[in-house]
Amino acid sequence: MSSQIRNFSRIKWYVLFYSFILIFTHSHIATAHIGSSGIIVQKQVGKYQLLISVSPPDVVPGTARVTVFVEQGRVREIGARPIYFRSGDEGAPTHDILTTVSQNRYEADLWLMDSGASSIEISIDGPDGKQQVVVPVMAIATAMRDMPAGTGWGLAAMGLLLIVMLITIIGASNADGITAPDQPVTPVLRRKRLIGMGIGLVSVTLILVGWRSWWNSTAEEYKSEQLYQPTRINTSVRITDAQRQLTIQFDTAGAKNQRKRLFSYLLPDHGKLMHTFIVRIPGLDAFAHLHPNRRDTLNYNATLPTMFPGGKYLVYSDVVYRSGFTETLTDTIDVPFLKISAEAAANAKPSDPDDSWLVTEPMGVKASAVNVPHLDNDMVVCGKPGASVTLEDGSTMLWMDKPSQILESGKLYTLKFAVADSKGKAAALEPYLGMPGHAAILRSDGSVYIHLHPVGTYSMAAEGSMVGRIADTSRTFHYPNAVQFRDSIDAYVQKLKTVPEAEKNTLLAAAMPGMNHVMKVANMVEFPYAFPRAGHYRIWVQVKRNGRVLTGVFDTQVNDPLL
Repeated sequence: MSSQIRNFSRIKWYVLFYSFILIFTHSHIATAHIGSSGIIVQKQVGKYQLLISVSPPDVVPGTARVTVFVEQGRVREIGARPIYFRSGDEGAPTHDILTTVSQNRYEADLWLMDSGASSIEISIDGPDGKQQVVVPVMAIATAMRDMPAGTGWGLAAMGLLLIVMLITIIGASNADGITAPDQPVTPVLRRKRLIGMGIGLVSVTLILVGWRSWWNSTAEEYKSEQLYQPTRINTSVRITDAQRQLTIQFDTAGAKNQRKRLFSYLLPDHGKLMHTFIVRIPGLDAFAHLHPNRRDTLNYNATLPTMFPGGKYLVYSDVVYRSGFTETLTDTIDVPFLKISAEAAANAKPSDPDDSWLVTEPMGVKASAVNVPHLDNDMVVCGKPGASVTLEDGSTMLWMDKPSQILESGKLYTLKFAVADSKGKAAALEPYLGMPGHAAILRSDGSVYIHLHPVGTYSMAAEGSMVGRIADTSRTFHYPNAVQFRDSIDAYVQKLKTVPEAEKNTLLAAAMPGMNHVMKVANMVEFPYAFPRAGHYRIWVQVKRNGRVLTGVFDTQVNDPLL
């Protein structure tokens, strides 16, 4: 019991301290999936079809907003609780019951009290049975806020009044407290009163100076230790044997204390240790989805496509750590132009058999815009108007059920894409890296990036890590030997490159038990997403057909909703 009391007192202190941090500090923004901090999950569990949205706090401790839409199934009650990787199920609180907002919508606010890899466990109970869903959530502080000017002046005025009153009380206690009530005020009493007030002023000043020093030190510690700092990477391209080699190196010089990542403990996500997307700017007309090979703990290499044009590129690399913590690492690179013979181009092979790329038309750029891609309002599809594009094998990809030409920010959409063969008939799709398809969405200025899957905006590897940790009954997680863990992962990833496609997909399915989002139509893939900001977006949709990865590209405009 005494331990519980101490923990409760510690929690109250954290809440009080970080409440002050929120008031007295300024805004700072950083996210893992760039510009899209919320988590969206859509999956079938038992007889329930669920659409889950989690909006994590930007300051920790803080509350995460959890919303569950029950699209199918009879539900009596839904509960939710946060579970951290470090403490596991044994250190987690009990479930909070979500409030019924409408017939199929449930909501609650959950406190996340500490930074680190965490998850929200959703528990569903009803006539259709009991089920649980684990949603990986990164509990990280990404913001510091300004105090409103009016509030600051008001608090300053009240503080000054309290200081004057305190000094007056100290002076009075030094003089009036030792005299009778009816004794007249003498010069001696006045002098004692002034001396007392002087002592009080000095004491309060020293207290305020000490408090100010402590506050600045604590705020600085918050910014350096608690506030999320993305891992930096250094990228470069060199020409070797008539091919351009991309190198990605983790920059460990900027890591601080607990911000140091355990780079030996990366997990493969649908079979790859790193998913790297490179996009040429400003037109976003050249796109590649690469899977760099690990050369050593800090260095990864990939071969760029031979027909890829040179220029400046944005780099987004997704990685997952053993704790389930996910990061998107960003950089820019200058890719040199490369001229090679047709024979050399034909003989060149990618560094990973699942690498894919596409060179297409650029986004429209207005003459008055400088390095800022801009789409006209009537331009909704790359190339020609209309929600369809021709793929490299002659088939057609269609954007189905697009509600309007211009979409709204903050609104949850299900982005549906279907593929028809050259005769207009439905073309059955094959698994691509163990799932029906992938999508990458990028705002024209690069400020919003997301790697989407049919089950949502989260990592399957992170989900598997958290599910396994919850099943573990130990209160503390102990990492295995770093070298042995890294070598075993490398062997697993290499095996996936050599086995037949059917066996590879079987192995990937076993590694992603939560990936049970089967498409209802064999030629269609869909992705749940809410565009976080207004702007112009390009969407790359990747599917596999006849053993070939095909990429369809669509442009769309997103506006803020009208109030």
